[in-house]
Amino acid sequence: MFLPISMNDFLKSYKKNNPKEDIENLREVLSATIEAKKNGATCNQCGQPIWAIGSAIVGWNGCFTCIAGEADNSEDYEIDSVCL
Repeated sequence: MFLPISMNDFLKSYKKNNPKEDIENLREVLSATIEAKKNGATCNQCGQPIWAIGSAIVGWNGCFTCIAGEADNSEDYEIDSVCL
């Protein structure tokens, strides 16, 4: 299971680690991927539920495994409102 994180806390952490990134654009894209996940969006590659954070960062609807290339998401974050 993912580690739940609020959108604001995630964006603050992301900005700290990626100071040149446009956080307002990421906020908009992340909001859209959160809504997509709530509405049942699935990975473009395998059909599993999307990972909202990863999908927002890479720019396509993907699950954790297809984006990260790993199966264990226990040390990775997902927005708390969509954690399953």
